[in-house]
Amino acid sequence: MVKKAPNPIDKHVGSRVRMRRMMVGMSQEKLGESLGITFQQIQKYEKGTNRIGASRLQQISVVLAVPVAFFFEGIPTAGNDPEGFGDAGSPAFVNDFLATSDGLALTRSFMRIADGKVRRRIVDLVSAIAGEEVAG
Repeated sequence: MVKKAPNPIDKHVGSRVRMRRMMVGMSQEKLGESLGITFQQIQKYEKGTNRIGASRLQQISVVLAVPVAFFFEGIPTAGNDPEGFGDAGSPAFVNDFLATSDGLALTRSFMRIADGKVRRRIVDLVSAIAGEEVAG
């Protein structure tokens, strides 16, 4: 039996749930307890494996203190190629990065650097390490 790939919209919504959960410092277990479900179900939601129903998404928005619309920000619109959903230039790429613990920690730390020149030098350093040309 062939396993069906998660729908890109479900993956996006799930990644936004994960990102917000991590932003508020909540574990999957704690979110699950707040919703009366298991942390395994939260994992499935966050991966897009299981679709989140409307009433459940409303509950999640209350627990995570964001409007339901938050979970749909940056979603691909009709006419976009779903195959390119995770491309580096798309908003989904940024969401995917911010939904990781490393991405969130790096972003928080980077934003605390007051000196703009130092931030620029860090971007240049990371770009050089990644082997990319640095644009202006």
